[in-house]
Amino acid sequence: MARVVLENVCKIYPGGVKAVDHLNLIIDDKEFVVLVGPSGCGKSTTLRMVAGLEEISSGTISIDGRVVNDVPPKDRDIAMVFQNYALYPHMTVYKNMAFGLMLRKYPKAEIDARVREAAQILGITDEQLQRKPKALSGGQRQRVAVGRAIVRKPKAFLFDEPLSNLDAKMRVQMRTEISKLHRRLNSTMIYVTHDQVEAMTMGDRIVVMKDGR
Repeated sequence: MARVVLENVCKIYPGGVKAVDHLNLIIDDKEFVVLVGPSGCGKSTTLRMVAGLEEISSGTISIDGRVVNDVPPKDRDIAMVFQNYALYPHMTVYKNMAFGLMLRKYPKAEIDARVREAAQILGITDEQLQRKPKALSGGQRQRVAVGRAIVRKPKAFLFDEPLSNLDAKMRVQMRTEISKLHRRLNSTMIYVTHDQVEAMTMGDRIVVMKDGR
């Protein structure tokens, strides 16, 4: 899978605002690391820099020994799950999960096998695969977003506050599901949350961030 290393990583926005300040962090292969801290501490910015969705001001990020500072997101072989699900409303659940593989021109049979395997892991039924996202509950939508990440079989999974839009009961259930998923897939996971209970119940290791470091 993937070892992720951040060395002296900084993110400075126009106007001199330091979102991330000389952050050094090593996430080992197959480790589940939770970044926790108050709003504005730089945890989501850090995750977005690992994903390639945010430019690094200075420092280096490497994945599996390869510096990825200038590598576009699609070529980093990592998958990100957002708090707002980021699903396409006009597509069925099946097509949402398959879309990334279709863009990469995977054979239809392989796409179908991967989507159905991910659906089975996450408890998404055949009937739900044919629905549009608006017909699903928040928890079901989040499963679809996770499924879309799983089908790509990435080196690492990045989760940005994925449960914050769910009610308390569903949050507890999804915490358990994501932890089980980590054990089943045996992959590197970086998980951002402001919820200390979530951090303590899910992570192999917790990284507490404050003032961008």
